[in-house]
Amino acid sequence: MNGNNSAISLDEHVSNGNGIAAKSSKPMRQNSTYSDWEVEKNKNKQFHEDFTINNFFWRTHTITCLVVLCGTLIYVTGFEEPSANTEFNTKRGILAVLLVFLFYGVIYTPDGPFVRPHPAFWRFVLCLSVAYELGLIFILFQNVHDARKLLRYFDPELGRPLPEKDYGGNCLIYDPANATDPFHNVWDKLDGFVTVHFFGWWLKTLILRDYWLCCVLSFMFEILEYTLEHQLPNFSECWWDHWIMDFLLCNGLGIVMGMKTCNYLSLKPYYWTSMWNIPGYKGKLKRFVLQFTPYRWTDFDWTPTKSFRRWVIMLMVIAMFLLAEVNTFYLKYVLWVPPPHFLCLGRLVFFLFMGATAMREVFQYLDDPKANKFGRQSWVISAIIITETLISVKFDPATVTKPLPRHVIIIWSVGFSLLSAWTVWNFFLKRFFYSLAVAKETASPKTKVN
Repeated sequence: MNGNNSAISLDEHVSNGNGIAAKSSKPMRQNSTYSDWEVEKNKNKQFHEDFTINNFFWRTHTITCLVVLCGTLIYVTGFEEPSANTEFNTKRGILAVLLVFLFYGVIYTPDGPFVRPHPAFWRFVLCLSVAYELGLIFILFQNVHDARKLLRYFDPELGRPLPEKDYGGNCLIYDPANATDPFHNVWDKLDGFVTVHFFGWWLKTLILRDYWLCCVLSFMFEILEYTLEHQLPNFSECWWDHWIMDFLLCNGLGIVMGMKTCNYLSLKPYYWTSMWNIPGYKGKLKRFVLQFTPYRWTDFDWTPTKSFRRWVIMLMVIAMFLLAEVNTFYLKYVLWVPPPHFLCLGRLVFFLFMGATAMREVFQYLDDPKANKFGRQSWVISAIIITETLISVKFDPATVTKPLPRHVIIIWSVGFSLLSAWTVWNFFLKRFFYSLAVAKETASPKTKVN
């Protein structure tokens, strides 16, 4: 690909059964999910591929991988001194089981919808998500004390009660009582999570690729914080922290920058050529860097009101997305994991990779008439979100089941009633009355003639 046609991407490809990328002009349908629909969706965009496949780079190397695996096991068996440390052996054994599972999965799992930087990377994400779900199920069958102790295998400092920071309290933007720094309340709220919010929503927008969906999710999460602040002190924030710092500035600017990035990636031309056809080391290095950019970019026109099925699925997507966000706070509260810990940050980054594939699969499931099967990554991430919720409910039912305040129940009841009423009107009554009007207009000329 030339230097003027680069872009950051997580996007689509066509592959055959051996994981080899095929020419987009003659796509080979691996299944009804990742091929013809993609080409048809992007037929009006500037895309050209002059690509000579490097077989070594794209082959799965099944025999080579088997030899490497067996050689490693032979070395561990015959040349390593056994350790008398039970804890060390347990940790290393669990890690070895996980690595072998991921090793096999990356080799034999079918390709997903993304090809950059390599299909094997997205197969790795899928297999790691399966392993994460298995770990969650194991934790679900423990009690809360054993689950907290289990996390000490990752960090001995874990498993201790954590103080929760209350973001509410004095909500004066300008505090005249503090002559030294009257804006101290504002500065106190400006922590590292402001940057995390901004870049987090930038990346989420690249995943969702739609203004209205991102804004609805951002707005609804602030409403959820109001709803659940009686359960988690961390949700108790000042009004300006909710709506100015979070919703408008951090989330809003992140969404705007994300959509501008999406528009750029959608409009730019894509021209790909093989690294080995590019002269000079500088050009080859540039092409190597471009391997981490999009192969092509597919816009997500969700159009939720297009049909009742589409509307219901979009409501489910919004609900699952918000549930995943809320799980972040409940899990760290229940399992005593501090917010800056690498487990919390690693989970957020991992969800971005899983979510990118899952949202791509969900959109095609909605948009492609031939897609009659829910995507693999979508299935796994749904199971993960539900399992995380069950862990929070099981380990701290006293917190999760605290009754909602009366005014919160009233507001949510009114909201659900309006949503249900609009759904019935738009998808059933409106069409019923329209069909009656059409039938009446059709029958009226016949009445006059008679």
